[in-house]
Amino acid sequence: MTDLSQSVADVSAAEREAAEAAGVSTKNAGLAVLTALRNYGVDTVFGIPGTHNLEFYRHLRRLGIHAVTSRHEQGAGYGADGWAQQRGLPGVVITTSGPGLLNALSAAGTAYCESRPFILLSPGVPEGEEFADIGALHETKDATGAVGSIVEWSRRVTSAEEAVQSVHDAFELFRTGRPRPVHIEIPLNVLESEAAIDESLLAARPHPGHREADADRLAAAARLLAGAERPAIIAGGGSTSVAAELTALAELLGAPVATTLNGKAAVSEHHPLSLRAELRLAAVRDVINASDVLLVVGSKLGEAELWGGVIDPAGKVIRVDVLETQLDKNLRVDVGLQGHAEAVVPALLEALRGTDAAASDPAASSTREAKPTWADIESVRAASEVEARSYAPLAMAAAVDIASAIDPDAIVAGDSSQITYMGMASAMLQQRPHSFLYTAAYATLGYGLPAAIGARVGAPESRDVVCVVGDGALMFAVQEFATAIEQGLNLTVVCVNNGGYAEIKQNELDRGISPIGVDLAQPDWAALAEAFGGTGLRVTDRSRTAETVREAIARPGLTLVHIPLGIYAE
Repeated sequence: MTDLSQSVADVSAAEREAAEAAGVSTKNAGLAVLTALRNYGVDTVFGIPGTHNLEFYRHLRRLGIHAVTSRHEQGAGYGADGWAQQRGLPGVVITTSGPGLLNALSAAGTAYCESRPFILLSPGVPEGEEFADIGALHETKDATGAVGSIVEWSRRVTSAEEAVQSVHDAFELFRTGRPRPVHIEIPLNVLESEAAIDESLLAARPHPGHREADADRLAAAARLLAGAERPAIIAGGGSTSVAAELTALAELLGAPVATTLNGKAAVSEHHPLSLRAELRLAAVRDVINASDVLLVVGSKLGEAELWGGVIDPAGKVIRVDVLETQLDKNLRVDVGLQGHAEAVVPALLEALRGTDAAASDPAASSTREAKPTWADIESVRAASEVEARSYAPLAMAAAVDIASAIDPDAIVAGDSSQITYMGMASAMLQQRPHSFLYTAAYATLGYGLPAAIGARVGAPESRDVVCVVGDGALMFAVQEFATAIEQGLNLTVVCVNNGGYAEIKQNELDRGISPIGVDLAQPDWAALAEAFGGTGLRVTDRSRTAETVREAIARPGLTLVHIPLGIYAE
């Protein structure tokens, strides 16, 4: 036993009893932090146990926290993201120091870019050994500096109390600002030493409430919308918590609604006013740009969503965002409403409709007919489908078959693969938000499978979870098959195989580069799934794609469906 471990063991029972009687308990920092997280409702963590983080893992069972052990820290991070989107809580990742921490940074970068709540916990070198360069295990020159360059903030704490305060600060950020990842590093001597903690410090703090928009600006926005002849709405990831209110507002105005991929199904994609998550397509942008009043809720409207297209409406622009600095980015604004969508959208609805019972009950909108819209939605949808097929005809054809086999209430995860963003994004029509797991801006490979695993852990068993990815993307995370098997998950993975990095190959050809590094060796994908303990199914005839995907979804456990894209060229 080390001197440090001995000091932990020597805290006497009498000292503990006296402290507890005074409302104070002795806990090491690992237990204190995890207790605070549990009090906020977090019941699952993702990560990999290692030499330096065991004082986190020691306490998980006693706190009723489920541990999902990934096979790479990147997978832990993406799994936490998938879980968070289903539970409405931050994803929590526990890494060891040094390489384990750095392995999780692609996931942290994704959470920052896509505005997701994410807490990264790691141990650090003992106090006094910072930048020592003494050859210690996992020694890293400046871990908090490295992580801090990617996340919202990265802290090296000096006490258990400061570590717990950092948890509260993280939830304050997630609730009052743009949700983005944070990192808490606890030095080993602090992590493993017991300290007196006031129990009241560990309690979850009440929600501070949603920020409301300036009343005069809100009134101006309501007047613009009330007088609009061609209103339209763009709903981003920041709108997903007000889906019912947003739908009611769209119906009241007769406004067509286009969403970003992070906002997909903020208004059900089966709704007659939905232009779906197709901002990258010209037919949808034409409607948006023809509007005389455009309402944008919770979106950066970055280039990754528009594929080089331009949003430039003919009329006025109203923009809702929790950050003032976002109100005029990428798009001019006439009325900027800084505040949470949870406060601003209902306030707009109330201002436009009054305070009668129907206005105060968004669900009542489902019993009323929508106001006729000025846009020919069906024609726009038809034109969008033609345009989507023109970009990647084979991928889109496969996606249509795959989507036809998936329940509209299912959760679908994907990667930066053609089958995802040129296929399933258009073909898979969904009815509620956080059902399409994808990283539109960070556009990473290796996200889909672990995100699907996290979603499966976090979502009700009644909802199917299906991962649809390309072969190149799946190979970034194929080791997480072991995680799915170990967790006993019912999960379907559809691998659409185009032989490697087909889009990059085309990019090379377009630039006059003889293809290099893009034609990849292929395993027997079905056999590989079976080697991990799952089931592997092969599609050799495109007429059997939908049938095979349905069969896979109906099977228990992990099931992979391998679809060579070449069968769609025959």
